[in-house]
Amino acid sequence: MDFSIKTAAPHKLKVGAVVVGVFEDRKLSAAAARLDEASGGALAELVKTGDMKGKKGSSLVAHRLPKVATSRVVLVGLGPQAELGDSAYRAAVQTAYQAVAGTGAQDAALYLLELAVNGRDTAWKALQAAKEILDRDYRFSRFKTQPKTESANLRHIVLGVEDGGKAEAQRGLQAGLAIGHGMSLAKELGNLPGNICTPTYLAEQAQALGKRHGLKVEVLERKDMEKLGMGSLLSVTQGSIQPPKLITLSYQGAGRKQRPVALIGKGITFDTGGISLKPGPEMDEMKFDMCGAASVLGTLEACARLRLPVNVVGVIPSCENMPGGRATRPGDVVTSLSGQTIEILNTDAEGRLILCDALTYARRFDPEAVVDIATLTGACIIALGHVASGLMGNDEPLSAELLAAAETSGDRAWRLPLWEEYQEQLNSNFADMANIGGRPAGTVTAACFLSRFSKGLPWAHLDIAGTAWKSGKEKGATGRPVPLLVHFLMARASRQGGGGARRRE
Repeated sequence: MDFSIKTAAPHKLKVGAVVVGVFEDRKLSAAAARLDEASGGALAELVKTGDMKGKKGSSLVAHRLPKVATSRVVLVGLGPQAELGDSAYRAAVQTAYQAVAGTGAQDAALYLLELAVNGRDTAWKALQAAKEILDRDYRFSRFKTQPKTESANLRHIVLGVEDGGKAEAQRGLQAGLAIGHGMSLAKELGNLPGNICTPTYLAEQAQALGKRHGLKVEVLERKDMEKLGMGSLLSVTQGSIQPPKLITLSYQGAGRKQRPVALIGKGITFDTGGISLKPGPEMDEMKFDMCGAASVLGTLEACARLRLPVNVVGVIPSCENMPGGRATRPGDVVTSLSGQTIEILNTDAEGRLILCDALTYARRFDPEAVVDIATLTGACIIALGHVASGLMGNDEPLSAELLAAAETSGDRAWRLPLWEEYQEQLNSNFADMANIGGRPAGTVTAACFLSRFSKGLPWAHLDIAGTAWKSGKEKGATGRPVPLLVHFLMARASRQGGGGARRRE
């Protein structure tokens, strides 16, 4: 999908379709009013007769209006004008894309940036438009012999702006495209089956990303991890024939003296639960257990495209969790890279076992902040559903930054407690700690476990078990939380004096 920005009047654009808005009180948006004036009141007549009432999520295609260059005008319902906030604006973009994609138009102009969205500027609206359209345009068809082509004709989107707003819109468009492409990479990796996307394949994709954007990439093999003493990570992979990998990628967008942000992504490429075997139904969805790793790669893709003036290190511990004669047993005790010992009471609580060694490993980069991202607990889905990711951490400013990024991006997160009282649930009679704390507050105790390996680091944990993929008819990876993470890094770049994204040459 290609994008451009133009300041032309909507009735003069020779494109396959022009999109304008209608509010719920049947009031035309400014661009719709200009089209109505040019067409001699044709749009007002459609609204007056009740064909378009402006209800949120509704659309209507009007053909060949007089004195209008385009052959199609798509009216998109915006809902009440006073309630046009973030989610309503994104819904309008989604409706516009779906309506235009169904017409067979090859290109379309969206006049939605002019809408007054509470507290949001033109750059934000352009970013959201590009991101939402790329998100909706994504198709996973790699293994389809006859792939669906509903939107194959639509290849170019024009974002219409007022005079003087083009530079701001361009800035937002640039960021939205970068985030959209980062999400597409994360979704593509997440959607691949476990027999394709192995730890080795994930390492190869990291190396390809590094080659594409000039990132430094290092991959540690099993022997390297054994030498370091990563007993916790290696305990997870014992039942699998697939070799584990510890992948690090370094993006250097700022000076060498600036300490990096470390992003740590859980990369379990398939999770059977090990000896603590999961139930059979929906086990196929455990190919998505590497979506934390995929989101780190997607975020770095976006950072590189934007040339963000920040330093970022991605750390991805990756392996399979399989049953077998060599697999770790419930009751086994292992020694982590930090030297702390862990009694493994449930082998299906494996994500924290690979993340804890990755957290310790990340210390060598002297990070100014650490964020780990993991499809960690089913309890998080029970607590927050599929709307928000769970956020916990030991640093108030860092947590506040992530919550602000979640709000701005629309990639929602919700703060959960990390109080000392929960730590006692991890007590063990046989080791420094157990890897589970029982059913109560399972999401919190999982974070408590990780907190024991992040002492002294500004650290936050994102549990994306409920947001990384969808089940049912729309089954597939979502690309979350790439938008949250990129907004977080853009804000950091801006505060550090980098001014946000730099134009690509």
